[in-house]
Amino acid sequence: MKTWNQLFIRQGFMLEEKSPNEFICANERKENAEFLLKRLDMANVDYTFCDDVLTIASPPISEKQWLEAVEFYQRGVWEAIGVAEPKVFELDTYMSGVIRELNRLGLRTVSCCDGHDQRRPYVSFDGQTNMEKVMQLFHALQVHVRLRPSRFPEVVFLTKRERLLDLAEQMRKVQIDWLEQGEAYIRKMLFLYELEELLGVSGESGNEHHIRSVVYEKLEPYVDHITIDRYGNLLAQKTYKSGNGPTILLNAHLDTVESFAPGRTIVKQGAIWSSSEGILGADDRAGVAVLLEIAKWLEASSFNGTVKFVFTVEEECGLVGASKLSEYFLWGVDAAIVVDRRGTGDIVTSCGTTQPFCDIRYGQFFEQVAYDAGLTGWKCTAGGSSDTRIWAQHGIQSVNLSVGYECEHTDDETLDIDACYETVRLIQAVFTHSRELSKTLRDVRMANREVVTVTWM
Repeated sequence: MKTWNQLFIRQGFMLEEKSPNEFICANERKENAEFLLKRLDMANVDYTFCDDVLTIASPPISEKQWLEAVEFYQRGVWEAIGVAEPKVFELDTYMSGVIRELNRLGLRTVSCCDGHDQRRPYVSFDGQTNMEKVMQLFHALQVHVRLRPSRFPEVVFLTKRERLLDLAEQMRKVQIDWLEQGEAYIRKMLFLYELEELLGVSGESGNEHHIRSVVYEKLEPYVDHITIDRYGNLLAQKTYKSGNGPTILLNAHLDTVESFAPGRTIVKQGAIWSSSEGILGADDRAGVAVLLEIAKWLEASSFNGTVKFVFTVEEECGLVGASKLSEYFLWGVDAAIVVDRRGTGDIVTSCGTTQPFCDIRYGQFFEQVAYDAGLTGWKCTAGGSSDTRIWAQHGIQSVNLSVGYECEHTDDETLDIDACYETVRLIQAVFTHSRELSKTLRDVRMANREVVTVTWM
């Protein structure tokens, strides 16, 4: 269920959220504020409006109900051509949020259409708009678009119009000065925004329902199937392109070793984050953030294969969620990547010296990919217990990657956000080299068959 703030942002209303049910409308145009109040009336929402402050007494309604309330016959037919700041009701229902965000960022639009489920959505821009910035923004937001140069350059969205609502919500996070720094900077800043958001959601072992709901909502638009199993694990799957490539399991855990201290804040000292009180929870909120970023990136990537996402519960109290995972979900998995290791640069290939997680060639593949991508310091090593043990017990080639946290489970826990984002880049590079990955996995399988044959003889 979306919050009121999310529902408003996705339709393009520019309100300041004071609390989940209270909004300052002073910076919104009078016509837009009046339209908003009329649509709240249409949806039978209980509210008061006084001195530019909107206070809502009703719980949030579903987005389907909200879309029905804001829609009306021939909405958007004027297209706001040449209007410097188009009104919400002049814009198509699924495009209004995107258009208002583009104009907020100084990227002036002249017309648009959400496609009405009959053709591709598009936005046309003023001839003076810097289209390089526009394309960098959309690429950073990891949305698949195509540019049609003309007097009024047109960007066509190669996605369903429903995704435009998600895009508007993502765009609200972007600050104007980010556009001057380029695509890579915008991507990283959006990642850090989401990482901080996840670090704000508590959920100790056995009490993961809140963080699971947040991750579910964030992941759902990017996968084909998503569910929660009877033990509370969040499972999802997505097939990319023809699906002829490898099937990769991506895993992080939802629980923290204890709940977050009430009212704590994130202390930021350069690239090092910590908690003002109690644990930070980067073990394993950082891993969760990395996998959500990969889910977004994969949509517009060249990867041809299948990815299965597993966000487990009760990892901190004995790998409980992973141990109880139904075996059918692991059928067909060629390899696993777990993101739940302290420090930087570790490619964990075994639990101590007693349990190997993979053939060393699988670990060495990650070393080579990191080296080729200019990511220094990544090396195979032994490590401790993690969900990786469970996947290895199922015969899956598995590694556990560092994600930048230190002193986990203590009040001295820290997170190196640069190291955390480097893990994102490494996994992206692995998927970019999926053909080489498939070859490595074939070599491992062939070698194992030879060993079995020799042993049997």
